[in-house]
Amino acid sequence: MPITPADDYLIHQTPYPVDRVATSDRNFYDRYFFNGYAPGGDVYFGVAMGQYPNLGVTDAAFSVAFEGRQRVVRASQRLGADRLATAVGPIRVEVVRPLRELLVRVEPNAYGIEAELRFTARAIPVEEPHFFRLAGNVPVMDYTRMTQHGTWSGWLRVDGREWRLEGAPWWGSRDHSWGIRPVGGRDPRGAPPQEPPQFFWNWAPVNFPDLCVLATVSELADGTRWHESGVILRPFPAEEAVEAEVATQLRFRSGTRWLQSAVVTLTPKGGGEPLAIEFEPLTTFLMKGLGYGEPTWGHGIWVGEAAVDGTEYEVAKEQPLQNLHVQQLSRVRAGGQEGLGVFEILAVGPHAPSGFRELLDPAP
Repeated sequence: MPITPADDYLIHQTPYPVDRVATSDRNFYDRYFFNGYAPGGDVYFGVAMGQYPNLGVTDAAFSVAFEGRQRVVRASQRLGADRLATAVGPIRVEVVRPLRELLVRVEPNAYGIEAELRFTARAIPVEEPHFFRLAGNVPVMDYTRMTQHGTWSGWLRVDGREWRLEGAPWWGSRDHSWGIRPVGGRDPRGAPPQEPPQFFWNWAPVNFPDLCVLATVSELADGTRWHESGVILRPFPAEEAVEAEVATQLRFRSGTRWLQSAVVTLTPKGGGEPLAIEFEPLTTFLMKGLGYGEPTWGHGIWVGEAAVDGTEYEVAKEQPLQNLHVQQLSRVRAGGQEGLGVFEILAVGPHAPSGFRELLDPAP
């Protein structure tokens, strides 16, 4: 294995150069995710970039939603030896100050989307509890994720129409996750599963003027939780995070598995008043625009040596039951404050607390 610039840092976790990971599992990945939204909630953008060392692929996507449309530019290419090379096609991510400031650029391309966006952290990062899930006796999830709230500055342009991220704050959040999670194409592992597919997942990072909040739960078909994280933070200069228990009340839009409304209550584990957060969805963002579940441009799928592509979705014409994985930009209210945040949901298969009994039955 070649020596690369990353090997000059005191970061090694194995006896090998950094470009070789400790596991041979094909599904090992390392990924950035970002989102951001206009103060009025009328513009939303998302960014994803991943490396898949055991597949030899790296990919990225940038997608912006406004006026009922969702525009996408995406790129994929062969992963080189240098793990610090975080540029795929026209999309680039630069760590300016670790855990404080990152830069996202989208260079001019044939799909009309350009950007230069600077993420500045509002609060300390949150390390969520480790994710681990088995399918039978085979680990299918074994990864760590860090989530952080922030403010965006810079500019964003679609077909010459420009938004300057200034004045009232453009808030957002980011995560960085790494480990084993299903990526790429189908991964046959011998005997077929005995149970039908089931996955119920919520992730809700929220920004208020004086508060940052994260709530996330993953549940089995009967509602039993196999993962949960609730955190209440104050913006800098505060350096503490209050861990909380999470309770959710979800109402689904009829005929879909998308939210109509939600109340998420965080109760501090050390004692204190519960914080009840009301969610009013404003915009639905299709996560397939960032490669999540997209059949051709899914994460880690080989598309070509240097492939760049773009598309547009008219969200009102998309079938909700064919787009189960969404982020819903929401107006949020809690404790006399009003803010913005996202409620991400992926609900596949039965989930008794929500009234779902089959693979894809919708809310009544």
